[in-house]
Parts: sequence; structure tokens; C-alpha cells
Amino acid sequence: MYDMKKWIFSRNIFVVLLYRILLILILFSVCRIGFYVFNYKMFPGLPVGEFLTIMKGGLTFDISAIVYINMIFILLHIIPLEVRYNDLYQKILKYIFYVTNGIAIAMNGMDFVYYRFVDKRATADVFKTFEHDSNNTKVFFRFLWDYWPATLFTFFVWFLMVYLYNKVKVEKHGSINKIGYYSVNILMIPLVIALVIGAARGGYKHSTRPITISNAARYVDSPRDVAIVLNTPFSIFRTLGKKPLVKYKFFDDEKLTQLYNPHYVPDKSKPFTYSNVVIIIIESFAREYIGSLNPGLEGGKYEGYTPFMDSLIRVSLTFDVSIANGKKSIDAIPSVLSSVPSLETPYVISHYANNQINGLAELLKNKGYYSAFFHGAPNGSMGFDSFTKMAGFDDYFGLNQYPDKSDFDGIWGVWDEPFLKFFASKLNTFKQPFLASLFTVSSHHPFKVPEKYAGKFKKGPAPILEVIAYTDYSLRLFFNMASKSPWYKNTLFVITADHTNESVHKEFQNNFGAYSVPIIFFKPGSDMKGIKPRIAQQIDIMPTVLSYLNFDEPYIAFGNNLLDDSYESFAFNTNGDTYNLYMKDHILEMIDRKSVGFYNYKTDLFLDHSLIGKEPELQSQMEDKLRAIIQTYNSRLIDNNMVIRNTK
Repeated sequence: MYDMKKWIFSRNIFVVLLYRILLILILFSVCRIGFYVFNYKMFPGLPVGEFLTIMKGGLTFDISAIVYINMIFILLHIIPLEVRYNDLYQKILKYIFYVTNGIAIAMNGMDFVYYRFVDKRATADVFKTFEHDSNNTKVFFRFLWDYWPATLFTFFVWFLMVYLYNKVKVEKHGSINKIGYYSVNILMIPLVIALVIGAARGGYKHSTRPITISNAARYVDSPRDVAIVLNTPFSIFRTLGKKPLVKYKFFDDEKLTQLYNPHYVPDKSKPFTYSNVVIIIIESFAREYIGSLNPGLEGGKYEGYTPFMDSLIRVSLTFDVSIANGKKSIDAIPSVLSSVPSLETPYVISHYANNQINGLAELLKNKGYYSAFFHGAPNGSMGFDSFTKMAGFDDYFGLNQYPDKSDFDGIWGVWDEPFLKFFASKLNTFKQPFLASLFTVSSHHPFKVPEKYAGKFKKGPAPILEVIAYTDYSLRLFFNMASKSPWYKNTLFVITADHTNESVHKEFQNNFGAYSVPIIFFKPGSDMKGIKPRIAQQIDIMPTVLSYLNFDEPYIAFGNNLLDDSYESFAFNTNGDTYNLYMKDHILEMIDRKSVGFYNYKTDLFLDHSLIGKEPELQSQMEDKLRAIIQTYNSRLIDNNMVIRNTK
């Protein structure tokens, strides 16, 4: 008879594979403890309970990195052939394991020290940092010597890896039932592949993007501590292929400050106004869909699909040009809530996603504000819960916190109507002053409305338009509820969209219309009304809100204060590697810092006639402005210089 215990732990190749993966998972946790111990002075006051939460949360990122590192190793274990039990085959597997995981452990050990210099886990741009140095070998060995404790720790973990790997070995079993053997092993292949895919993505939920470095914020109370959650191989894998920023020096510091300066020093002469702030971000709610913002469309006969929004705009402040800073939802959240745009690569999945930022919630927290973010999708969707924590929000309300799961649309999240009602009811429980933001979900593909509203709303030439009308109706119900609440009259409402969607008019099918979203400020009973003749963009929302409140502390914001008419308004964004600047009724398109398109979007509605070389003075002025934006943005992100430090 076989020794059952020996068969389970030495002869079942899938159990042995699991043991080997668990071994490296444990060693990654050992490295996380080592990372914290070596850098504990940089994480002062970290409670034991939070550290345990960090250790638990870190497993998600470790598992993801480990399946990437061991992809070939896993594949060679699951092929349904008896050669897997061959001594030479197992020896090859062993050395594949040693080399790949040994390098991963060394990466973690390297970051014990490198973190002290850059204040974040190493990302893929670390290779660019040293690629042109001629003395890398000499510096490497000096590094090992000077930081010998980290070197010894790495060698110790390597020793554990080798020693523990060899404690469990695969052995050739005796006679087997061939049919049963191959049937079981073939069936195990899709199971293992499914587990690997889920582990690499960080989960299986439809609405959850594959985890990235910004998701680490989910497991910490302070953004400072996200580096402990992560591991270095994961940080490098998740930033490979994402274009790192380049430091440019187009202008000296004095000229750069004249052209573009995101350092705000507010006027302290006025007292701070403790108004509540509610920011509503509507999925795919393009400006094109709103009749009152397009009076000349279709020969002046266009009505749009948003009757409630039209009525609200009549008593609100908006702008004749309003631009999104990106084309994705993950571009919009940092733009709207922290005045941090995404240039070329979405900020939240870039190398710089764990930079310290001064989000609106964080700044208002210093004034005693409570803050909460609402999104009806499953928690973790799009990484919003992680980013909003980085931006300083106190609480997050998603599908997990929503009481009636029957309102789930089956794909994206809670239908807009019930979730906006939930939003209104929760606001009634908040102590004033508060900052609350909500992101809707219903205007997503497949563009359906709840069955009870079938046929109720106006349809159009694009499927999304019926859902836009439904969301507009949901907003009407929300404002009807909110207007009866005691906090309503003391609240500044901001309404915008994350990005545009399908366009049905040629006027919007270009680099101007494709980014045109509404930006609306509404304060019940105030004189803040009208359509202001200036350019607005999503990153302008934070500095404008702070100006309205008379915020009196310095901060960094890449956008403009829309209430200040003393300077030329402008907006910018990117489409791939094309940079767009909107200014003085013109749009400048630039690739590799060279102008490739120049149009007057007011007179040339379809952007058919390039003006490059025809208005040289204005073109040169806009080129300088855009280069100044690029230089400032790149430098501040690379240097992790996005907050005001040592102001007291």
C-alpha cells in the first residue's frame, strides 16, 4: 500500500506546485516585513492593527506578481505528461524557480534602500534612470557593501527559498490508471489557468479593472503607507510599457512661472465660507446631449435629451467652452477631485500614481470637513476607492454599502435613480460642513433603462441617448429630495461628466467636440448664474471651489480658478501622444513638442482648415503655453512635488 501522507505531499504534482507557490508568497511577506523594518522611521505612528491590514492587503499584490513571475514554472507543472516526474525535468524546474524568484526577491531587497531616495516603490522607469551610466557595475557592488544589512537580508531570504523548496519533492509514483490520470490532468489545465488569470488581475468582477499600484491605497489610512502594501516586482510589471515622463527644460524658472504656475497662494483677506460641496460626475454625459448648451445646433431647432439639466442651467453658472481632461473615467476622477490631469498615460495607472497629492477632500479636511465618495458599482471598480482614499476622502459608499442589491443592473452597478436617492438620504445624515461626490453608472453600454421605464424617455440616433434622458430624470428626483433638506441652501453643487461618448453631430466629431463636457456650478439662491464667455476644464473645478469658499492656504492645482477673470483662460488634454491646447478660440495640436494642427474652433466648426503659419504670433504664444504646461507637469510628477511642504 502507498503511504497516503507521502502521496499527498510528495507525489501529487498539483499539491507540490501549490506548496512552491505558497513558499514564495510567504517569502514576499517576509520581504514586506523587512521593507517596513528597514524604513520604519519613514512610517511613523503606524498602528499594529493597520500593519496587519497592510500585510493582508499586500497578499493580493504578491499573488498577482508571483503568477507573472512563475508563469512558465506553472505551465511546466500542468502539462499532462509523465515527463514531469523525471529527475532532470524537476531539476530544470528548480533552477527556473531559483532564478526568477531570486531576482524578484532581490528587487524587493533593492527597494529597502532605493525607497529612501524616491519615496515610492521602484517602477519601470528605474531602468531608464541608470541606462546611460558607465559605472553601473561599480556602483552596484558599492551599493551592496554600503547597505550590507539589506544585502544580508536578501541572502537570508534566498537561503530560505532554496532550503524550503528542497523539503518537498515530486516523486515518480507506481502503476496508474492511464485514462484516469490523463483525464484528471487535462481537466486541471483550465482550472489552473482560470485561477492564474484571476490572481493576475486581482479578482474576477466584471467592473473591476486589473489591479494597479494605485489600488494599494485601499488598505491604508495614510497615502504615505502605500509603499508597504506593494512589492517591487508588481510595481515594475504594472508600469512596464507605460511611457514614463521626461524632464524638459524649455524655459528657465522665472519664465516658466510667468507662463504657467500651479502653485496657488490664496487671498487671505476674506473669511472662509463653510459651505457644503456636492460634486456629481455623470458617466458619458457629453455637452452635445444638452439642448441649452447647443442653441445653434440643427439650425437652432435642437432640443437635446436633458430637460431637467436645461432648467438647472438657467439658474447656474456655466461656460461657453468646457473641456474634459481625458477620455476615460480614470482620467476624470483625479482631474475633478484633485486638479491632476492625465497626460498621455492615465495618472492612476502611471509610474506616479502613489505620489502625494493635495486633493480637495484632503485640503478641506483641514477646515473640519467630512468627505465621502459614492459610486454604485462593486467596491474596487475602476480603482476609485483607492484613489479617493489617496485624495483624502474619509468614506466610500459603493455597491457593498448599498442596502438593496435588487437595484443592481446586473453589469455595472446600481441604477442611477435609486442610487441618487440613496445619495440624498446619506447626505441627510452627514454633519456639516461636508464634501460629497457621486459618480453615476447607468449610461454605460449596453445602454438600457430599468424595465419599468421602457418607452418613457426620448430616444435618438444613438442608443446612449435614452439612458441620458433616464439619468437626467434621476437627477431631477435627486434635486427634488435634496431641496427639502436643511443642508441644501448652504451647498455648492458642481455637475460635470467623466468624458464624452458616441457623437451624433459632425460638429462634435473632432478634437474639440470629442472632449466637450458640461461644467456647471449651482448654488441655490445665489447670483452665480449665466454662461460665462471663457474656457473651463475639469481640473479647474478644485481651484474654483476653493476660491468660492475663500480657502486661505497654499496648494498645488494644475487647473485655473474660473472665478478669476484677470488672466487668459485655457484648457489642455492629450489624445495618445497628441497634446491639445484650447485658448483664444483656437486649438493647437502638438506631437513631440512640434505643432501639427492649429484651428479656430469657433469659425471652423469641423476643424477642416489648419492655420499653421497663418497666425504666427498666436501660434507661438500657444506653443509656449503648452510647452510650459508639459515642463511643469512632468517635473512635478517626476520629483513627487505635488503638495506644498513645510508651510508652517
